[in-house]
Amino acid sequence: MQVYLNSFGTYLHVRDAMFEIRVPGEGGENTVHHLAAKKVKAIILTVAGAMSSDAIRLALVHNVDLILADRSGQPLGRFWHAKLGSTTKIRKRQLEASLGSEGLAYTGRWLTAKLAAQCDLLHSLRKHRKAHHELLDERRERIAALSAAITSCVTDGQRTGDVAETLRGLEGTAGRLYFQTLSALIPKQYCFAGRSSRPAADPFNAFLNYGYGILYGRVEKALMIAGLDPYVGFMHRDDYNQKSMVFDFIEPYRPWVDWVVFRLFSRKVVGLDDWGALAGGITLLKPGKEKLIEAMGKFFEGEKVRHGRRNRCRANAMLADAHRFAQELLEVEVGDVEIMEV
Repeated sequence: MQVYLNSFGTYLHVRDAMFEIRVPGEGGENTVHHLAAKKVKAIILTVAGAMSSDAIRLALVHNVDLILADRSGQPLGRFWHAKLGSTTKIRKRQLEASLGSEGLAYTGRWLTAKLAAQCDLLHSLRKHRKAHHELLDERRERIAALSAAITSCVTDGQRTGDVAETLRGLEGTAGRLYFQTLSALIPKQYCFAGRSSRPAADPFNAFLNYGYGILYGRVEKALMIAGLDPYVGFMHRDDYNQKSMVFDFIEPYRPWVDWVVFRLFSRKVVGLDDWGALAGGITLLKPGKEKLIEAMGKFFEGEKVRHGRRNRCRANAMLADAHRFAQELLEVEVGDVEIMEV
């Protein structure tokens, strides 16, 4: 079980060798939860709550991850166990996987999942766009073929570095087809020539870039909570202070941001007050940022999707995927991830 303490005034301490969580209510009475330490895998504590030293000690004895996060949920740090714990084993296995063919298998899985999500998004657009059925079907077929080509690159004995340029080329071609299609389906005044960043060349890309920035933070949070190292990637280079695994693991979730931004433009929610000129491009202004942050919050936390055997919000689905990845690296039985928020 993953326990999130994100209610203001929440207090975690120990009673009868169990974790006791007290959550203050509006009427002054506390709601109390009791949890056996052996059933808890991680405790994520925001600045809104507090924890006793006895609770920290009990967590360390039972190898429970303790993570301190800021108000947005971004990890600030973690308590390390004095004994060899699962986090150490996970990161060692992650490094080993990055050096062999195992890393290529994961890279192929994430890239094909991204292209599958792009195809799903294009398919969903057919419903109310009969005039574009031929275009949407043709683009989905071509992207699916590129996905099959990526799969064919994942062969035994090869490492990611052996085929990295080929993978980037296939992914890039799929991306150009995909974004050309999205551009053709939004209001004409917002059509764009393709992906651009630092800075964005148009309003649609300005929204995408800001949305991807939000997503980067969410992915890093999920990786850290699962005990993974954000800096040890499989495909992206391990440059100094570059969070390579974040750039790898984020790929299947990028179409989530694309969908949020597409809806804002297709429904004409955005306007000229949402962006402004920047040297060489376009930047989002405060109203545009607020619209995107609100829309992404609803998309990630307010809507539930079928994920495995459960209905989950997308934020928790991503966290469960990170835990599944960590469990697979450890070669342990992959189980479901239970999440409790108080």
